[in-house]
Amino acid sequence: HVVHDEPDDLFMLREDFMAGIGQLAGYDLVYELLLFPRHLPAARRLVERFPDQRFVLDHIGKPPIRERLPEPWATDIRQLAGLPNVFCKVSGMVTEADWEAWKVEDLTPYLDVVFEAFGTRRCMVGSDWPVCTVAAPYDRVMAVVMDYLGRFSRAEQEMVLEGNARRIYGL
Repeated sequence: HVVHDEPDDLFMLREDFMAGIGQLAGYDLVYELLLFPRHLPAARRLVERFPDQRFVLDHIGKPPIRERLPEPWATDIRQLAGLPNVFCKVSGMVTEADWEAWKVEDLTPYLDVVFEAFGTRRCMVGSDWPVCTVAAPYDRVMAVVMDYLGRFSRAEQEMVLEGNARRIYGL
């Protein structure tokens, strides 16, 4: 469900929505959280209600990169990451940045927060293709994350690039 399109910021906490989420673990399905930063506190409350359900935060929670305002997004990300059943898809950053003028340095602080909060065992790479191409060619988008991953061991890189997705989605 594209939660960020719902007019009610607490949509995820509706009883009918939570009843649906409550069914997923029985089928061994993952729920992806596609939302804006203002939804992160509600997402944390949702995740707390379903400790046996795996959740993946899409697009690192769509932080306001263009505005260079890491807070309250960073605090909310750290709180959400404190719940062990939430994972983070590292994607969608360039579409939250200035499409015409973004630089790697604009994205790095947000990557730092996500990897510090979730660690390499709960992050996975995503491309956001073809949407990402409104802000950059696919190879440039992927190069940002690939270059960032260079600071980690080969084993950690493999977890982020493949292993975590296999484990989380049961592939």
